[in-house]
Amino acid sequence: MNLISSTFYALLLLSSSPINAQQNYTPHSCTADDDNEHTGLYSCNGGPTSCQAFIIFKSKPPYDSVPSISNLTSSNPNQIAVANNVTIFSSFRPNTPVVVPVNCSCVARFYQANASFVLDQFHTYYIAATEVYQGSATCQALKFANGFEELDLRSGMTLLVPLRCACPTRNQAGIGVKFLATYLVANGERVSEIGEKFNVSKKNVLEANGFSEEDDPNLSPFSTILVPLSTEPSSSQIKLPSSYTANWQENESTRNICVNIAKGAGFSLVAIAVVAFAVFFIYKTRAKGAVSKNDKNIIRKWTPPADLRVEIASMERVVKVFGFEEIMKATRRFSPKNRVSGSVFRGTFGKKMKLAVKRTGMNAIKEVNMLKKVYHFNLVKLEGVCEHHGRFYLLFEFMENGSLREWLCRGSRKERQSWRKRIQIAMDIANGLHYLHSFTEPAYVHNNINSNNILLNSNLRAKVSNFSLARVTERAKAASVLTTNVVGADGYMAPEYREAGLVTPKIDVYAFGVVVLELVTGKEAVSMEGGREVLLSATMNPHIQENMEAQLAWFIDSHIKETGKMEFARLMAKLSAACLNQEPEQRPSMGKVVSTLLKIQVNLQKLQPSPLLYGDRHQYEERTEAEINVEL
Repeated sequence: MNLISSTFYALLLLSSSPINAQQNYTPHSCTADDDNEHTGLYSCNGGPTSCQAFIIFKSKPPYDSVPSISNLTSSNPNQIAVANNVTIFSSFRPNTPVVVPVNCSCVARFYQANASFVLDQFHTYYIAATEVYQGSATCQALKFANGFEELDLRSGMTLLVPLRCACPTRNQAGIGVKFLATYLVANGERVSEIGEKFNVSKKNVLEANGFSEEDDPNLSPFSTILVPLSTEPSSSQIKLPSSYTANWQENESTRNICVNIAKGAGFSLVAIAVVAFAVFFIYKTRAKGAVSKNDKNIIRKWTPPADLRVEIASMERVVKVFGFEEIMKATRRFSPKNRVSGSVFRGTFGKKMKLAVKRTGMNAIKEVNMLKKVYHFNLVKLEGVCEHHGRFYLLFEFMENGSLREWLCRGSRKERQSWRKRIQIAMDIANGLHYLHSFTEPAYVHNNINSNNILLNSNLRAKVSNFSLARVTERAKAASVLTTNVVGADGYMAPEYREAGLVTPKIDVYAFGVVVLELVTGKEAVSMEGGREVLLSATMNPHIQENMEAQLAWFIDSHIKETGKMEFARLMAKLSAACLNQEPEQRPSMGKVVSTLLKIQVNLQKLQPSPLLYGDRHQYEERTEAEINVEL
């Protein structure tokens, strides 16, 4: 999943607002002479640096289903399904308001949720901002995020898209506002009408958008207005005009779901039957009384498997319970030829579906219950479970390119030459960890990050795996957990964990710093020299701090051939050094790591920046490095 960078936003001369001021409404404009103050993004004005936010998107073809809207907004399809009381395969009638939960973060003074969009030959910034994203992105924000002039846009380009979102200010939190929903204004809509849809007073909506109580403003189409909410929004709570229908007829819904699966995903008849059963289960559940949101978050107790059983887990995810004989057949009775590594085997289920089967012990209950609660593109997905005579078998999506360590040693020579691939891999890992630390409930520490637990799919997108050592943690900065059972991979353990058993999210940050070094150097975290073990973090970190460029020439992976080799090695090495700080409180959060990588990623696309924006090349490199230093 590609994410937005805000490298260019640090250059903007946004006039500062009071620390607790509400956000000011900005009319839509896509004129060429817009100045930097009118990007349309909401400023970070004293609220939290990250939060759960919501965008109210109106469905219209081709963005009229959970999968298509999820893909457009780079959001979680399961969260969209839950918020709108549908399944993950559902379609919506035209102009139906769809609640899209997003992770909103403060990056370089602006709140934004991150998405990406591939252009076709007819797309411009204006069309992307207004027709595709319906005003949830703006022309100026797109331009500053990507750095290309309008005439430089080409079919096939991937645009980095900053979606408009915001977190409640301290003042708003003080009066019970927990969430802000970004509502996309249609032609002729008034503030009072928008407030009524969410059962929020006109006064509160006006205040949240910087209007006085006496105002009755004319709102511009393709602009956005923030709606303050005390609870998470759902489609059932939004009051719709009589022309809308909140619920589809069940038989129509079921038929469309099955047709969409058969056409779009090529599922087998068995898969269609599974989904039909899931829809029937949901229908029966709703007929008896809708499940409360609190009930959806309950981790259900483990129940013995049947021969074939579908369980609707939290977030309405379908987890299949496999029979042991089914697994034996798929793995050829756990043949050595099917072994991927250790206790993990490749299995072929049906004609084409490949899954990774992990044999484990009874402690798998903890791992299963965690994986049923979390979902993110950069976490390896649990597809099914099996229990047989006290031994558990976990079935995961199959990752075609194996582990990151294997790829660094034996991956395609051409792919390993690319900084783009390596930085994207680092970004994927960071996003997975950021989600675990900041957006799950409860928060988790992975506690075993290493290059063998980072898996790569067919597109070399990285996903974090092996959650057997994951620990629940607190989000508070000073909160920590002590353990006497210190376990993990040599070379990746943070000093405070190895020596005192201190468990905080910062131990994942430290391990991530080691993985970044592996991406830069290609070397293993632990190597043998002169008959003794040498840690990569110990040999590299001193060189990073002093005379970095000269030292990196000796350590950088020789396979990297891409332009700007030393420039990006230096930026990645600085990021690693920050993560490897011996003092945990001095290490960046994973949110800051993501922001830094976003800057590096976009700078990689701007190897020849416009002289109007940056002056000469030397000035550009100095400015880029200064921005990275500020972020860390």
